[in-house]
Amino acid sequence: MSVLKSRPVLRWLVPVAAVATVIGGGAAIGTFAAEAEPSLPPRTAAQLLVDLQTSRLEGLSGTVVQRADLGLPPVAGLVGGNELTTLLTGTHTLRVWYSGPDKQRLALLDTLGERDVIRNGRDVWTWDSRANAATHRTLGGTDVPGEPAVDEHAPALPGTPQEAADQALAAIDPSTAVSVGRSATVAGRDAYELVLEPRDDASLVHQFRIAIDAREHVPLRFEVFATGSDQPAFEMAFTQVDYQRPDADQFVFNPPPGVRVSEESADRPDGPTRKPAAAEQPQVRAVGTGWTTVLVAKIDAAGKAESGAPAAGKPAGPAGAQLGGVLNSLPAVSGDWGSGRLLTGKLFSVLLTDDGRVLAGAVTPERLYQVARG
Repeated sequence: MSVLKSRPVLRWLVPVAAVATVIGGGAAIGTFAAEAEPSLPPRTAAQLLVDLQTSRLEGLSGTVVQRADLGLPPVAGLVGGNELTTLLTGTHTLRVWYSGPDKQRLALLDTLGERDVIRNGRDVWTWDSRANAATHRTLGGTDVPGEPAVDEHAPALPGTPQEAADQALAAIDPSTAVSVGRSATVAGRDAYELVLEPRDDASLVHQFRIAIDAREHVPLRFEVFATGSDQPAFEMAFTQVDYQRPDADQFVFNPPPGVRVSEESADRPDGPTRKPAAAEQPQVRAVGTGWTTVLVAKIDAAGKAESGAPAAGKPAGPAGAQLGGVLNSLPAVSGDWGSGRLLTGKLFSVLLTDDGRVLAGAVTPERLYQVARG
């Protein structure tokens, strides 16, 4: 659909996003409280797609609640807790402010403190109230005009239903059925519902549902349903939203007294933040397209645990022992592709082979085995 190319969206497929966001566990959830279904004029799926792509959002602030029930074993220890990676598990409340592509703020709130990411022009601040620490970084000058500057240190997870919807819309192609669901009321706003459904049975994703503000054409709620489930495995929604442009003061960060501030320079070829050489990075390739894309990485064969399960560099110490224990507890699988261990959730599968490969996707294990044979 060419209309999708008319608006900057996050340039990565939903299957890849699903893999990135599911390793870490989840807590049992229910859907957001339902409100009466409003009566809205009929609108086709094509019209809703055009609404999304042509909306002109000048400003926004609001509260977002995100919940996950990914059906994983307790492997949260495999995921670091720095910055906003805690969004991978449980239920979370975020405050968001938006005033154009170069003025954005995201605050993750919990009972013990707050973590913020603030973008103001080329200045990016991260702040952790519990650690009493802040980091300041100045973005480089290689940004694409008209789009937010790319900051590799910013969180990869979507912070709002808009970002989550952009990731879903990036996957629309002939492999996806698009339809209109039921109207809804979200954060006190009337909304249409756009439904995206993979046509390939090898995908573990049953549906994406996006509630779109009937007047402002902004996504207000985003839900992902796994195959065979009538409850969302992942959902995020505004519980309060205001479309007025936030005050400029919201994007100015003044470190509180006593906060430790670290300065990071923009990446330079000869600077201290130089990216590792390609040889130092795991070799990752994508097999397939759309919903059944599988990521394949080759890790150092020396990183295999003594039991045969790969342990990525065989980390030492208590953390390494914990990681090895988790890997060894995964079900052992084998076939004409070889042998290894399998990690599964409602929306993804990961195969760790004994010959040092990692295969992951929002797909059935059978799809991973098929790719592993090749």
